[in-house]
Amino acid sequence: MDQDATPYDAILIVGFGGPEGPDDVMPFLENVLRGRPVPRERMLEVAQHYDHFGGVSPINRQTRDLIAALRPALIERGITLPLYWGNRNWHPMLADTLAEMTRDGVKHALAVVLAGFSSYSSCRQYRENIEQAREAVGEGAPRVDKMRVYYNHPDFIASNADRVREALNQLGPEAHLAFTAHSIPTSMAADCDYEKQLGETCRLVAEALGVPEERWRLVYQSRSGRPEDPWLGPDIVDHLKDLRARGVAEVVVHPIGFLSDHMEVMYDLDEEARHACDTMGLRMVRSASVGTHPLFVSMLAELVEERLDARGERRAIGRFGPNHDDCPRDCCPAPVRQAQLRRVSS
Repeated sequence: MDQDATPYDAILIVGFGGPEGPDDVMPFLENVLRGRPVPRERMLEVAQHYDHFGGVSPINRQTRDLIAALRPALIERGITLPLYWGNRNWHPMLADTLAEMTRDGVKHALAVVLAGFSSYSSCRQYRENIEQAREAVGEGAPRVDKMRVYYNHPDFIASNADRVREALNQLGPEAHLAFTAHSIPTSMAADCDYEKQLGETCRLVAEALGVPEERWRLVYQSRSGRPEDPWLGPDIVDHLKDLRARGVAEVVVHPIGFLSDHMEVMYDLDEEARHACDTMGLRMVRSASVGTHPLFVSMLAELVEERLDARGERRAIGRFGPNHDDCPRDCCPAPVRQAQLRRVSS
């Protein structure tokens, strides 16, 4: 690939970030929840989840593993641009990484955001974080464009299907399949394609596996915020209880909305959901997220190549075409916080 002819001179991996020791937990959670109407007791409850695992989230290690796998995949495609990594909520922080890129003379980078679906928190907020980091760096900070979401890319579907197949093979032919994703407020969901995209990914994965519609469902996990505020449901544990009440004996739980087996997968599924299943006598197998699946890694490299050479094919399958490269101005708007609503009505 003639990289001199491309508009980019670097690739920026943008992650969520996570604590790597007990002393990191509360500062990390304060970064995550800043400006959100999440009760203090909920933050302390989540802190206990991290404490349960020694105060360490595996997400930074998993991001390092993904970067290590992505480098040779890019080189195989002739892409040797420098690769940087910055997080939204914990070190390496985006502003620090952009400062490093500025010192290195980077002018225009392509951001590979580690989120496959479109919502405020999984798309627009990352773009806002990047712009805030650029402002913090000041003059000379590189321009950064975001890569498109890939919920319907054939290799994203295939890599998820492989993970689910491994789990289904441990159970009988009548096992049910519960896809899980992070719940978001219904007010946020109403203004983005999050539900539509998740539903399409689940449908395509189930179709690839030959799982009929009556044996799979998209459900949600990891909600936060005030109990009185409506969020997407049903919750995974409620769904598992419903399955058992209907006589279902076996279920695969697949974290379709997550790219790695980080804290919310480990605690909400491997601890809470599994405890519920054990209590009810429902046999549960939790399938792995895509992680560093070779097809997922090669897909990321392909999407980078796609942006470096606009003449290439933009692959997508299912009912919708490839997502846009440049987000419209009204795409995934920020949620109206309850505090803002109270100010408006007062």
